[in-house]
Amino acid sequence: MRIEDMLTEEFKLNQTHVQNIIKLIDEGNTIPFIARYRKELTGSCDDQVLRELADRLAYLRSLEKRKEEVAESITSQEKMTAEIQEMLDNARTLAEVEDIYLPYRPKRRTRASIARERGLEPLAGLFFLQEEREGDILGFAGKYVDGEKGVASAEDAIAGARDIIAEWISDTAEFRKELRETMWRQADVTVRAADPEKDSVYSAYYEFSEPVRKIAPHRVLAINRGEKEGFLKASVVLTGAVGEGMVVNRFTKPGSIFTGTVREAALDSLGRLILPSMEREVRSELTAAAEEQAIKMFGLNLKPLLMQKPLKGKTILGLDPAYRTGCKYAVIDETGKVYDTGVVYPTPPQSKVAEAKAVLTRIISKYGVNVISIGNGTASKETEIFAAELISSIPDREISYAVVNEAGASVYSASALGAKEFPDFDVSLRSAVSIARRLQDPLAELVKIDPKSVGVGQYQHDMPPARLDQTLTAVVEDCVNSVGVDLNTASSSLLKYVSGISGAAAESIVTYREANGGFTSRRQLLKVPKLGPKSFEQAAGFLRIVDGGGKKPGVRALFENTGVHPESYDAAEKLLGHFSLTIKDAENGAFAALGGLVTKGNEAAVAEEIGVGAPTLRDIVAELVKPGRDIRDSLPEPVLRSDLLDIKDLKPGMELDGTVRNVVDFGVFVDIGVHQDGLVHISRMSSRYLRHPSEIAKVGDQVKVYVLEVDPRKKRISLSMLKDGQ
Repeated sequence: MRIEDMLTEEFKLNQTHVQNIIKLIDEGNTIPFIARYRKELTGSCDDQVLRELADRLAYLRSLEKRKEEVAESITSQEKMTAEIQEMLDNARTLAEVEDIYLPYRPKRRTRASIARERGLEPLAGLFFLQEEREGDILGFAGKYVDGEKGVASAEDAIAGARDIIAEWISDTAEFRKELRETMWRQADVTVRAADPEKDSVYSAYYEFSEPVRKIAPHRVLAINRGEKEGFLKASVVLTGAVGEGMVVNRFTKPGSIFTGTVREAALDSLGRLILPSMEREVRSELTAAAEEQAIKMFGLNLKPLLMQKPLKGKTILGLDPAYRTGCKYAVIDETGKVYDTGVVYPTPPQSKVAEAKAVLTRIISKYGVNVISIGNGTASKETEIFAAELISSIPDREISYAVVNEAGASVYSASALGAKEFPDFDVSLRSAVSIARRLQDPLAELVKIDPKSVGVGQYQHDMPPARLDQTLTAVVEDCVNSVGVDLNTASSSLLKYVSGISGAAAESIVTYREANGGFTSRRQLLKVPKLGPKSFEQAAGFLRIVDGGGKKPGVRALFENTGVHPESYDAAEKLLGHFSLTIKDAENGAFAALGGLVTKGNEAAVAEEIGVGAPTLRDIVAELVKPGRDIRDSLPEPVLRSDLLDIKDLKPGMELDGTVRNVVDFGVFVDIGVHQDGLVHISRMSSRYLRHPSEIAKVGDQVKVYVLEVDPRKKRISLSMLKDGQ
């Protein structure tokens, strides 16, 4: 079956659309560009489907390449047959291809190869046929005794023949496939403690067993980590009778004088060669699937974290908590410009609370601070308590605070980018600026940090780095491109995530902007070094020029602050002309009427008249109805507080409002304003069955929860989204 046919079948898409997607990918188009500006060719596939299809395409192509390599190797050995070629053609996974290749793969020196060198392969063939009904096996084997070749006795000859048969059985692709499927259905993952007397966080797995087909991905990763750290010993166990029955029934023929010998060889092959290999393979596949699930969860959690609604029009005081080194602060205006920085010491061991209050009260008054942003790391609880008391001591001013995830702030602060942005700032003060800006514009600030340092998901340090980077970078790209980027203010760290723009091109844009002033047209990008026509095509629609970049406003200047691609400017002008709309109508808000002027009834005719497809027409209308829109404006406001609960204040049954901070395989962690996040187990999230918590919750969701249990000593809070009795 051709690759495009397999993709069509697997993704349930129109074959023409699949062909178009493959062609667009091969032409070097980015996924965001294809998803946004080639909808007619793809059937309006979203970016997630396109990425999955691109990944699958890469796998199938690597599979085809491996099939060709294996076929070439077998052919060069003059062992290729029509049957082997058919098996290769029908193989759907790399594992199947490797099973087919196993008998022909160059082998290291084995017991079987030594037996072949001693001339025992004909004897093994005779035994394996199992056609002799009478006679003495020792008599047959005695003919192969040869002291010079190392076969000292008939028993030695029989043992060598058994080794050869064991390898033949191990190399039988059909049996390996059958046994592999059986193991996935019937085998168990069994775990034991390496030292039962030694307590650890892995104690739940000290005597653990679960079917391979049922084990949850997060358990696989926990077991792997426990084994790596020396606390656990894990294995994949198939009930002995099952495997033994399969191999004996498959390879022995009753009634022959050689049946017993072949049976011994079959059991030896199973225990010594096949099962250890299969166990490694099953565990490897379990790990790969678990890692893929964990990486998927990183992506699911990262996207809503990046896409939080910006806190616009506020002056923000950022606090980076600490004990010994004090609490660093930074004040930023509504554009992110830094007004002031410094250090106060409200936390132990200095505990200069009064002095810190006096300093920050003056700062708040001087700069008109509206919101305090507090990092959630070391000393965060004490700083949060201090901030709540500070706010209550300034009754004449409306101030609130929010606790933000500070993961990666120290990474940014010590980075070359942090040093470039704030060369005169101490590393810790850069961190305070980052914490303030994370509340003001999460996306613009978090893109400065390596995505895997943002701190959402599970087991990020156990993931394959390349795959994790690939997935998380894709999430950041999707977020940046769906929001759009102001070409005249964006940092290079933000620009590099725009479709088609490399890190070098992003730096080049900033350099060009600094030398020549702000861009007044997207087409000026073609003058930027390291950014050619293809990059321009991929990037232009995702870049914005606000207010014409200082140029006299006109219809095309208006387009530059929308997601309308320059390739569609003519079509957009024709659309406006069709309804007799001008730039003055835009100034009067009359463009909003476009949403009602283009209807399902006339959509096809209008699209044909202006020379685009219906999906592109709908996108143009959506952009012109509200030029310069930020899709994040429709999201919930950041949760701001002015007081703080203590974990000791919590009682079972209490109803609280919270914000989802992390979604994991077994539940969600919720911020309820107690500094310590509480866990809602998946079984307490809904009255209906959930396959995964992400079905009903994502990072940033505001939820109502009920306290189940509180353990102040272990700082554990158990919550429910269900009222008692539900």
